Amino acid sequence: HARHLEINEALYTATRRETLEETAWNFTPEGLVGIYQWRIEPDGPTYMRYCYHGTAHDFQPELDLDEGIIEALWLTPEEVQSGKYELRSPMVTRCMNDYIEGRRYPLDLINEVD
Repeated sequence: HARHLEINEALYTATRRETLEETAWNFTPEGLVGIYQWRIEPDGPTYMRYCYHGTAHDFQPELDLDEGIIEALWLTPEEVQSGKYELRSPMVTRCMNDYIEGRRYPLDLINEVD
């Protein structure tokens, strides 16, 4: 399901694939905003998020979105912070705020080692 790497898949490739599968938009990552870890206490799972910034292009409305995805919403920061929408995790708001604050790292910060 969402946010999983396929066997032998690079993180960059997974980012592009997942964005297309979940939004029907092609996405070209241009840099990294940050890497985030969220622990569900006390014995729950730990989630990792790699937040990229980039360009969405070539919308493909004919594509079916991944199972469980009802629709892709593009929200303003004010809409995200309003509490009106259920977010997957607190990492969503943190990623957005870090982007707004100008945090940017080059793509080559993440290295694939075979």
